[in-house]
Amino acid sequence: MEDMSRRTACCQIVPPHLLRRLAEAGEPDAARAAQHTLETSLRHAGQRSVRTAQSSTRGGNGAVGLIPPELRGRAEQSGDYELPANTVRRQADSSAPFRPDRSIYDAGHTTDLPGTKRRGEGDPASDDESVNEAYDGLGDTFSLYADVYDRNSLDGNGLPLLASVHYDRNFDNAYWDGEQMVFGDGDGVYFTSFTDSVDVIGHELTHGVTQYTAGLTYVGQSGALNESVSDCFGSMVKQRVNGKTAADADWLIGAGLFTPKVHGVALRSMKAPGTAYDDPHLGKDPQPATMAAYQDLPHDEEHDNGGVHINSGIPNRAFYLAATAVGGNTWDGAGRIWYDVLTNAALPKDVDFKGFAEATIKSAGTIFGAGTSQEQAVQQAWIDVQVLTTA
Repeated sequence: MEDMSRRTACCQIVPPHLLRRLAEAGEPDAARAAQHTLETSLRHAGQRSVRTAQSSTRGGNGAVGLIPPELRGRAEQSGDYELPANTVRRQADSSAPFRPDRSIYDAGHTTDLPGTKRRGEGDPASDDESVNEAYDGLGDTFSLYADVYDRNSLDGNGLPLLASVHYDRNFDNAYWDGEQMVFGDGDGVYFTSFTDSVDVIGHELTHGVTQYTAGLTYVGQSGALNESVSDCFGSMVKQRVNGKTAADADWLIGAGLFTPKVHGVALRSMKAPGTAYDDPHLGKDPQPATMAAYQDLPHDEEHDNGGVHINSGIPNRAFYLAATAVGGNTWDGAGRIWYDVLTNAALPKDVDFKGFAEATIKSAGTIFGAGTSQEQAVQQAWIDVQVLTTA
């Protein structure tokens, strides 16, 4: 068996293949910024892996189950659904809503974290736009998990949310380091500030949720699922903020991060993987939309642990297809199914695409009923991306 302890996780929003391309083909200053970002990211990767392993609480400690009370009671009485081992019910006498506990720091263009505190929970807006965008984005992500899925912060137990803005100089990334969010300001040539996109914030914070629940191994197909789950919930954060249904959403991740210089609309497209950008400096979006184009890459740092940011396009499109077929607000439909799977202790950490697909179909049948249109929509989505071949 492969020694996963030797693997490092690099859960930044901008994938390494894009940074490498920019380091080779970008304008001189931006190329140096990309190379520096890539090297800094790799240094942080080992630290994040250690923190993730130390804080992982799979199987307990606040991983709130999905099934809403009215469905949960019906399912338990019928014997059709057994609550996962990691489910924690909210106390019957606890009617007060969950509240976030946010702290935003300014790293002052250094790499010293967290930096100087600029805004705490409930404080008035800062005169620094990045501080306010980070504060709002953390709150929007907290709200999705609390209001829709009855989850109290990333760990389910009210974990305080910390973020540092203005990290380093010309830093082309944002990431969750296992304990806090970190945002760069971009190089100003190809990338703008990474607090500009709320879905980026939702994406990275969801790595924290995965850390405390499924703990998906960050390599190969389970690593691609780790990235995809973050895209799914990051997109839902943005959809909820903008009041968009599944049908109305743009399904883009990181729209607004590129400067006008870039020929592209976003880092990724969940609706049409492989079409987000095609630029002489950044290259062409390499994400596949189906298993026919799956990239079977070596499981090493040079190839992004088996192409986790590349092959995530396949489960991303499956989620888009399922969400739009179910219809309505994504977080009430496909989102409920994916959250149930993510927080179910029975899901293996090294699950592959097929195993995850089967788990979502089973969950859809449990939540919405066997043979329902929702279950059929999820099943057909995985068939369409060729993860499953038959019903």
